[in-house]
Amino acid sequence: MGGLDGALSGLLVADFGRVLAGPYATMLMADLGADVIKIERPGSGDDTRSWGPPHANGTATYFLGVNRNKRSIALDLRDPSDLEVAKALVARADVLVENFKPGTMDRLGLGYPAMRALNPALVYCSVTGFGSGKGADLPGYDLVVQAVGGLMSVTGEPGGHGTKTGVALVDVITGLHAALGVLAALRHRDRTGEGQRVEVSLLTSLLSALTNQAAAYAAAGEVATAMGNRHPSIVPYEVFAAADRPIVIAAGNDRQFRALCAVLDRPELAADARYATNAGRVAGRDELVPSLAEALAQGTADHWFTVLTEAGVPCGPINDLADAFALADRLGLEPLAGDQVANPVRMSATPAAYRLPPPDLGQDEQWVRDILDR
Repeated sequence: MGGLDGALSGLLVADFGRVLAGPYATMLMADLGADVIKIERPGSGDDTRSWGPPHANGTATYFLGVNRNKRSIALDLRDPSDLEVAKALVARADVLVENFKPGTMDRLGLGYPAMRALNPALVYCSVTGFGSGKGADLPGYDLVVQAVGGLMSVTGEPGGHGTKTGVALVDVITGLHAALGVLAALRHRDRTGEGQRVEVSLLTSLLSALTNQAAAYAAAGEVATAMGNRHPSIVPYEVFAAADRPIVIAAGNDRQFRALCAVLDRPELAADARYATNAGRVAGRDELVPSLAEALAQGTADHWFTVLTEAGVPCGPINDLADAFALADRLGLEPLAGDQVANPVRMSATPAAYRLPPPDLGQDEQWVRDILDR
């Protein structure tokens, strides 16, 4: 723990976020030096404190994964005296992050109009499921958004009924967008002295993150469907069965395809005019891919990983998490910070620091009250 002052040192963040999207955004800010105070329900705290197994030292690892470098205070926001503490904290804060159901903060007396009147320089970030308008009453759960937002329709095997991603990816993407929005608003505040409201929804964050699939619909009216591990626009770009386990091949240009054919000792494929361009390979996918699969089945995944990488062909075996962390470690990427996953942003002058472990519920009440008394 410890280190140089971070890029966001001096910022005070009132974190009313719960579960994943909001807490992930505030943890990123905390890693970069912000003082983040997590406001939690007395008795139970953030829902993820009980989302286990697995646990580490009696605490759910789900909670541990998104709440380091924070301080915790337990406040019952329906209690007038606790509510006054929350308002006093917001009056001192630079940033407020919340992901309650739209309207909840207003009913509590902590909505944006009231907090802007209290603190005009405040950056007030609301994370919602479906916005604060017509979608305000819809439940903002990651799985639901993956379904209605189209992600599940392009994930899984053709003809299936949709597959979710292995993590709550929409929450994570939304947390990243929220952190970016807050930083942009702080830049504006630095120039003008004025805060503003930042609103990020799970649905629009997902639609933005669908990138090429979303662009195909927006620009060309094409509605993508699930293709398993295949890519709609690049061939070969999928999973193949090596002799022992699966390997991914991602030949994204003509040079890489020719190099793949050379390593597989299939020069006739590289010489075939039908496959000379990516467009031709996409059109001829059903004839080309079985020929590549036959060749790849003759060697192990590790063999192909070694020789194809040397030839400049992007590829890799399907690792489990232990293998993935081991790879990152071998590459010198330092993926762990003690028993936490390291912040992936590397900064030469103001690196992320790991000052505080995830807090026990309400452990920092005195620290918070002391800063409010200054």
